[in-house]
Amino acid sequence: MLVSEAASVQPAAMQTAAEPPRRHPWWGPVLIAAFVGLVVCTNIANVVWARWIDQDPEAVMALSSRNRYLVLAIGSGISPAAYVAIATARLGLAFAVCHMIGRAYRDDAYRWFIKYLGMNTKGIRSLEQGFSKAQWVVVPFFVGSNIVAVITGVERTPPARLIGLIAVGLAGRLALVWWLAKVFEDPLTDFLAFVARYQWWVIVGSIVLVVIVNSRNVRRGSGT
Repeated sequence: MLVSEAASVQPAAMQTAAEPPRRHPWWGPVLIAAFVGLVVCTNIANVVWARWIDQDPEAVMALSSRNRYLVLAIGSGISPAAYVAIATARLGLAFAVCHMIGRAYRDDAYRWFIKYLGMNTKGIRSLEQGFSKAQWVVVPFFVGSNIVAVITGVERTPPARLIGLIAVGLAGRLALVWWLAKVFEDPLTDFLAFVARYQWWVIVGSIVLVVIVNSRNVRRGSGT
C-alpha cells in the first residue's frame, strides 16, 4: 500500500484534485506521542543497560525488551514470572501502539519509518507481500517488529486474529530466548562479568553509539 514514486512527485495541486486530503482520527497524535516515548525509553536502555542489568534487570527490560536485553536479564537472574510479565507487557504495548499508528496514518506511517527510522521502501514492500500471503507466519515471527505492527494496522487485521497471532509469537519468542540463554549460560555469565568490570567504558561506548545512530536518523529525516 505504499504510495508509488510517480504519485509522490506529482504537484500538490494535482494530488489534491485527484484525491481529497485524508483526515486522521483525533487520537492519532496521542499514539505518535506514545511511540516517541517508547523510542526515548529504548534509547535510555541503550545507555544505562551496562550499569543496571546486574542490579535491576527488570527496569532494563521495562525500558526495552529487545532480544539482547531479554538474554542479559536472564543471565542476571531475573525470575521467570517477571521475565514473562515484563517482556509481554513491553512488547505488547509497542505492537499495539504501532498497530494503531498504522490504522490512523496508513501510508504516512510508512513514510515516517523510511524518513526517520532507517527503513527502506523495498524492505517494507517485501514485508507487505509476505503479510498478504501468510500473515499467520509473518506476525508471530516478527512480533517484536514495529514496522510489521504498522502493517497490521494499515491492513486492518481483525483484533481477535491479531491477538491470537501476537500471543503465539510472544510465547515462542520468550521460550526460545530463555532456552538459548540457559544453553549458553556460561559464556553469558562471563560476558556480564566483563561488562561489570569495564562498566563505565561500556556506558561511554553506548552513549557514543546512541548519539551516532540518532544523529544519522535526524540528518536522514531533514534531508541533509
